[in-house]
Amino acid sequence: MEISFRDCRIDLLSRQLWRGNEEVHVEPQVFDLIVLLTRHPKEVLSRDTLIAEIWNGVIVSDATISARISAARAALGDSGQRQEVIRTVPRRGIMFVADLAGGPATPPARRDKGPPAVHYASSADGSAIAWSVSGAGRPLVRIGHWLSHLELDWKGPIWGELIDRLGAENRVIRFDLRGTGLSARDAPLTGIDDFVADLLAVIDAAGEDRVSLYAPSQAGPVAIAFAARYPEKVDRIAILGGYTEGRIHRAARTDTVTEETMLDMIRAGWGRRESAFMSAFSTLFVPDATPEQRDALVEMQLATADPETAVTLRQAIDRFLVTDLLEKVQAPTLVFHAENDAIHPMSQGQKIAAGIAGAEFIRLPGRNHVLLPQEPGFAQMMDRLNPFLRS
Repeated sequence: MEISFRDCRIDLLSRQLWRGNEEVHVEPQVFDLIVLLTRHPKEVLSRDTLIAEIWNGVIVSDATISARISAARAALGDSGQRQEVIRTVPRRGIMFVADLAGGPATPPARRDKGPPAVHYASSADGSAIAWSVSGAGRPLVRIGHWLSHLELDWKGPIWGELIDRLGAENRVIRFDLRGTGLSARDAPLTGIDDFVADLLAVIDAAGEDRVSLYAPSQAGPVAIAFAARYPEKVDRIAILGGYTEGRIHRAARTDTVTEETMLDMIRAGWGRRESAFMSAFSTLFVPDATPEQRDALVEMQLATADPETAVTLRQAIDRFLVTDLLEKVQAPTLVFHAENDAIHPMSQGQKIAAGIAGAEFIRLPGRNHVLLPQEPGFAQMMDRLNPFLRS
């Protein structure tokens, strides 16, 4: 669906904004703000409404809100002096005052309709791998990671926003790792070859010949291994917080938790809110998570795997090693990494970018290994990711 006003045109499905004949690139939150205003023309939207709709209820500063409003005005050819499109109503909020050509905008329904149907692919060893598809457009596979669950991811406060954003422009294919989520719980958890075989099985089951890959964390080395083995099947690769050398292959660091300590904590505290493991997990993986997001991670742990499976999977992914495969990757690659990631240090992302010909490295601000939708790094990643996949 499109909405038009003045010389501006917005495509809600592809999340694109044009002024005249030129596309205007805006950050995801700025785009969302513009769409929100067009959904409520001539209606004053308060600061609390903006926080609830744009920041999912996470409290942000007045300066942050003002910056997004200013960016929205600039994108629409407006300014704080003219206020011909977005008007400030003193002590009350802001209001969209331009005349809409197509009536108020309605966002395409996605998560509010419930999670998409779950399908199963048979991997090379016969293991059943659960997968689902949402959105429309270019085929994009979001490779499963240590904590994933097709249904909980869809509606959750951590990955739900990402699924929405990716699905606005892409046919998003997601799957749960073997042994976890809705995939077969009795599947063996051995080396990286099994995970590569699972990815191939899902792509084939989805009826795709060539796809782009979105690979967070340990999905990064799986994407690298897959692209090296099946270059004809990979169009583009985006890696977030990935690595080439699993934890046991790296030089010991005094500022990280050892594998043995991590595994002991998992066995003792998996899925328990007040456990030492959850405290360490939150501190290392998502130090800036909201209470709701931490609770969602506890729920995810209980739903996606038992403690021993979590331990076995952790041991497997800590042993991934794909350094020798980097030079075989031919697909254009974008590497994102949080500068203070405590799980996989930024140097691992830099090694990926250095080893893949033509790869681009983007340093994100922040310290969360699991990228949260309310942090600045999320907006920066989305601002680069969809244009990369689109090109």
